[in-house]
Amino acid sequence: MEQIVPEKAKISSFLVFFLIHKMQVGIGVLGFQPIIALTAGYDAWIAVIISGLSIHMILWMMYKIAETADGDIMIAHTVTFGNKMGKFISLLFVIYFLVSAVTVLRNFIEVIQVWMFPDLSTFWYSLAFCCLGTYVVFGGIRTITGVAFFGFVLPAYLVFTFLFTLPYADFKNLLPIFDHSIKDLVKASYQMSFTYSGSLILLFFYPFIKEPKKSKKWAHVAVLLATIAYTFLTILTFAYFSEGQLQKNIWPTLTMWKIVEMPFVERFEYIGIATWTIVLLPNFCISFWCASRIIKKVTNLKQKYGVLMISMIVLIIINFLRTRQQINTVTSYLGKIGFLIDYGYIPLLFFLILIVKRVKKKYRTS
Repeated sequence: MEQIVPEKAKISSFLVFFLIHKMQVGIGVLGFQPIIALTAGYDAWIAVIISGLSIHMILWMMYKIAETADGDIMIAHTVTFGNKMGKFISLLFVIYFLVSAVTVLRNFIEVIQVWMFPDLSTFWYSLAFCCLGTYVVFGGIRTITGVAFFGFVLPAYLVFTFLFTLPYADFKNLLPIFDHSIKDLVKASYQMSFTYSGSLILLFFYPFIKEPKKSKKWAHVAVLLATIAYTFLTILTFAYFSEGQLQKNIWPTLTMWKIVEMPFVERFEYIGIATWTIVLLPNFCISFWCASRIIKKVTNLKQKYGVLMISMIVLIIINFLRTRQQINTVTSYLGKIGFLIDYGYIPLLFFLILIVKRVKKKYRTS
């Protein structure tokens, strides 16, 4: 059941790095530290590494699923569960990506409202962002990949801004190491997995990769780099804040930017937040593309109409999320669902499709 995609619509294998990496590094970077520190204290940096390494196994399973199905996850569902049930399960992922887009955009709008413009209209900003996202998705997967590339390269300078915290950092905060139980580290790893979620998109754009086998190393490099980045930021945050201070910060990453001093700018966190728009745009666009791709494959509706429909739904839902508690609730549920998909559904689908393929092969040869 090989899925045919025009050669001109495909992307080079090394570009998979940017797509995977941009889905794993998003809005969560701004405030994941207090969550994991509350569970495992300042041993939580170990949980960051553990959670990052576990993603490599999930990624390996995803490639096996795609290779076995000779296509994307929709074909894998059809092969495993049959046509009708397969389509129904695929449609459930539309909801997941739709909520993912809502969560990314609404959390970012909240950051802007708290740190920069308290009177910023949620509706008008989300309308502008949805229009921009829709325009990018209309360009296809190659355009989205280009946006992901610039979303990685242009904000790269932000890494160096965290070095301004070094004169005020006390790495003794991390001592003693292994001061928490294995149970605490496992729980923190579970919480950190919410931030790492995003590699699922591989199962949707797999048919668009020119040389899928060569892309494996780039996908794993993307996960490795995300792990290194999160570990670096976690250790630096723990060295800069005491545990008491950290728990009073919703967005410690932004707080660290407040000490950046340059001759030409007084409030660097404003520049950091503005730059983060470039970071989140590909994340938002990829969610749009995956959701509209599913609608196209399952219902035969043109993808551009699916994009417009999703954009309108996202715009409506976002304006119902008004309080911090509502936003946190949706974000928390999305994280839990993402965890169940990565560590529950993907392994299940991996074993089921292997069994189904083996049974069908045995039936044909008998």
